[in-house]
Amino acid sequence: MSKEFEIVEELTIDSSPERIWEAVTNGTAAWMFPTDQWPSVRTVDEYPTHLVARMDGPDGWFNQLEHVLTPGGNGTAVRYVHSGIFVDDWDNQYDGASKHTVFYLHTLGEYLRHFDGLPVVFSDIQGPEASKAPDALGTWLSALGLDNAAAGAELELQLPGRGTTRATVDFRNENFVGLRTSDALVRIFGRNAFGGPVGVTVHDFAAGADAHANTAAWQEALDAAYRS
Repeated sequence: MSKEFEIVEELTIDSSPERIWEAVTNGTAAWMFPTDQWPSVRTVDEYPTHLVARMDGPDGWFNQLEHVLTPGGNGTAVRYVHSGIFVDDWDNQYDGASKHTVFYLHTLGEYLRHFDGLPVVFSDIQGPEASKAPDALGTWLSALGLDNAAAGAELELQLPGRGTTRATVDFRNENFVGLRTSDALVRIFGRNAFGGPVGVTVHDFAAGADAHANTAAWQEALDAAYRS
């Protein structure tokens, strides 16, 4: 059954409204995923403090993102509102979307703090069917050596396609883990909690970064983690 939803998050990001505006309009591959193929319309376009982008579909369906950016002494206060209509499995979709939102906004701050303006290549890798199991996220984290790594931990990890790499765990909760290296943001998604597979995105800021090579290396590692 179709039902409207609204997800509201407020946070402060240590950056200017202008740089945040650039990140959410032209730089989404650096912290979320590329959105330039989405046919959204800016219904409010008040640079650099207020942006509303909306997509409308058939039968009254819509998806809308609002950013209100207020500069202050400690950075920029961000009010983010995601609203629209979910057409199926409302509770599960809302739960997943709201929890993803916190992770994406955290990653936006990490990008602006550490990699703002750098060229990026983006890879999105999904685990096999077995990664939908209830304990699948734990299996993947164990394969990476992240079983007991709390947010803030600094580790040496064997990362696919990168070898021994120094990484900081910049985010961790029951569904998501964020890793930051000197030249990349690696985001781990426990979408098995919402009916999907475990996934990984790699935002690679290294000179000469290769999205296809990243995808192949991480896909091989993900598949191997779930082989019986």
